[in-house]
Amino acid sequence: MGEIRFDEQVDITDKVCPMTFVKAKMAIDELDDGEVLAIRMNDGEPVQNVPRSMKEEGHRILKLQDNEDGTYTLYVRKVED
Repeated sequence: MGEIRFDEQVDITDKVCPMTFVKAKMAIDELDDGEVLAIRMNDGEPVQNVPRSMKEEGHRILKLQDNEDGTYTLYVRKVED
């Protein structure tokens, strides 16, 4: 699988839960339906909570990529209600 194209990106590595999800939600709310957001986050709680929360909001998780530096990038496609 090649690189995923994304429309916007947000870095939440400087945030802690629950602000990680708040920041990610604010970013995806700015996108149009069908656009992809790349969310860079730290390992641990954000990796467990942000993907689950995005899915609960109805968005589509495309990929969770290990950046091999203690961070991950989550690719999410925005789905309108």
